[in-house]
Amino acid sequence: MATTLPPRTPDLRAPDGALQPSPAGLLSELDPAAAARLRPAPTMPGPPILQAIRFGRRPMPFLFGGRNAHGPTFAFRIPGRARPFTVVTHPDHAKALFTAPFERVPSVTAESPLRPICGESVLTSNGQRHMRQRRLLLPPFHGEAIARYAAGIEEMIHRELDAWQVGTVFPLAARMQAVTLDVIMAGVFGVEGQPAPGTTERRLRDATRRVLRFSETPAFALLELRNMGRLETHGIMKRILDRVDALYFQIIRERRATPEQQRGTDVLSLLLSATDEDGQTLTDQEIRDELITLVLAGHETTANQLAWTFERLTRTPDAHATLKDLVRRDDPAADAYVEATVHEAMRVRPVISMVGRIIQEPWYFGDHVVEARTPVAVGSVLIHHREDLYPQPFAFRPERFLREDGTFQKPGTYTWLPFGGGTRRCLGAALAMAELRIVVKAIAQRVDLEATTPEAEREFHRNVTTIPRQGGRVRVAAVR
Repeated sequence: MATTLPPRTPDLRAPDGALQPSPAGLLSELDPAAAARLRPAPTMPGPPILQAIRFGRRPMPFLFGGRNAHGPTFAFRIPGRARPFTVVTHPDHAKALFTAPFERVPSVTAESPLRPICGESVLTSNGQRHMRQRRLLLPPFHGEAIARYAAGIEEMIHRELDAWQVGTVFPLAARMQAVTLDVIMAGVFGVEGQPAPGTTERRLRDATRRVLRFSETPAFALLELRNMGRLETHGIMKRILDRVDALYFQIIRERRATPEQQRGTDVLSLLLSATDEDGQTLTDQEIRDELITLVLAGHETTANQLAWTFERLTRTPDAHATLKDLVRRDDPAADAYVEATVHEAMRVRPVISMVGRIIQEPWYFGDHVVEARTPVAVGSVLIHHREDLYPQPFAFRPERFLREDGTFQKPGTYTWLPFGGGTRRCLGAALAMAELRIVVKAIAQRVDLEATTPEAEREFHRNVTTIPRQGGRVRVAAVR
């Protein structure tokens, strides 16, 4: 039987050059006459606290509203900052920021709500410290390591699917968290499958799931606000985190007591063997900061991206039907369509909707000038919805990532940005993509899912992520 694919959309960059270039860089490198013609980016009106609330409640309408009202480069205000938060939405601007020396554009994550929880980890550090931590952590998340995880991921998702029953309704994100947490536990602690009952790793796994469930409540949001701007947690948040930290420190002590030659190639073992520039080993606190960052950021984002993927598929019947048909017939085009589906879901509903830097010198972005010490965000979700890059950008069409012969067409480096870019591109991107491919294919092979409402699920902003408000709520219509 011949493979039938939906009609593809035009190439990402229109052949007539519809995407016009827009230079960006240090203001000091611009011709003085050209610099004199620049103007500040237009700023969204309204009190900073109201803008922060609007962004927190509905980030996508807020960002799209800013772009539609003020143009592709705009700014908004948040409490506690003297300068407005500038948003850029052109691939050339993203490239300029992502390829600039890191000392000129340090990451804004050092001031994120995760800082009190994650400490000074690879996520929240800047400069040489960040680069050193990144080099230490890179091996377990690339190359042969990913291939080793693949079999475990497949086993975990099929074990999860074995328990699904026709007629049940649930938020897909919660079900996927169980799978992605076990995957990241394997990479971080070297645990194969679910940690055995009674082990410290199992207690940590269970405690992490409890904290994540609590983090979805309004009470947690209030605690998070009380810790905003602090380097360490305090009050109730601190007591909650202290219980989890006790398990991290216990695991570190147990692993330190294991002879080095008996340790594996997991993240914890590598960190215990690592030394700094002076030949000193990392402290327990430094190791704890990296571990908790990888466990929290390394599995919840993937689980929510899976939820977004099926939130879109269940509301796009043609794409969903094509995906299921190809994978169930084991068609040669199936893997390419799975890849295209994953890329399209991350285009229209990226879990990280923008990536921030704090420029240290005055910059220009197209026709606009931005002062030094101003936070500048690459609006990934806005770049993903540019008509000149992705025709009919609000339509969910996996085939836009396919060539005429049905093979996968890789997007441009600065036109598809769910993992950020440059030296701060997501460390676990390769592992996340492997999980997404395997899990999407497995669910499409074995389960018919349907949406519980015809309306698109609204988004919710939590910490630095944009997640489905109902967790990607689905109904199991059939199980194979």
